[in-house]
Amino acid sequence: MLDLSNKTAIVTGASSGLGAAYAQALADRGAKVILIARRADRLRELSDKINLKHGLYASSVLSFDLSSRDAGKTLAKIIKGRGTQIDILINNAGFGRSIAFGEEPIADITDELSVNVLSLVDLTREFLPEMQARGNGLVINVASTAAFQSLPFMAVYGATKAFVLSFTEALWGESIGTGVNVLAVCPGPTATEFFDADKASPAFGKFMQTADQVIRATFKELDKKNPAPFVVSGRLNHLLALTGRFSTRRAAVKLAAKVMRRTIKQS
Repeated sequence: MLDLSNKTAIVTGASSGLGAAYAQALADRGAKVILIARRADRLRELSDKINLKHGLYASSVLSFDLSSRDAGKTLAKIIKGRGTQIDILINNAGFGRSIAFGEEPIADITDELSVNVLSLVDLTREFLPEMQARGNGLVINVASTAAFQSLPFMAVYGATKAFVLSFTEALWGESIGTGVNVLAVCPGPTATEFFDADKASPAFGKFMQTADQVIRATFKELDKKNPAPFVVSGRLNHLLALTGRFSTRRAAVKLAAKVMRRTIKQS
């Protein structure tokens, strides 16, 4: 079992869903967690819950907007300015919308790229080399099963998650022998506020996992002697993620477009 006692972790997007679940799981394994998100009230509520269970200094709160300019670099500067050593980085923050690309506002696309890609890359660049130099650390980047194929009507979101998967796999390769674990987590539809905000959940309802199931899949992989570069949560999701291997990319995209178009109409 991966021992995280006396380690300090950053969790982005920690105000709800997978981020909150990761924060609690890390605290349960002995880590101190820094909770990052925009909604300070939700962060304080979660922090109080963690501290009540694990002690007064088990968690702290930092309200921050990762869609802002140079967000990752600025956030890292704030944390380093406090003299805090980061041993674990959970890049969980991200969002997407079910909408035709031509109808998605430019401002939303920019924010999506900033949160899903730029802040993730910047934070990883700031903290991963330090972990490698110390010979110990953990980076988890939350991707999606959308990373495995193009996703019509969520074109930007799917592309950002494909980037996250490819980027994380490469860093996994670079980190071999350094003592640092790097893992991309690829959940399918998960019962979190992501789908409440996206309002495209009806077609996915019967396939949805819980946040706890995704967390269990994550640590099941990390507890192995030699963790893989990515993990797909759930057998059905794993099968769906591999469908592209058994058909042409053209056929896979046509099928995805059909499913997504129907999903948007039902929402």
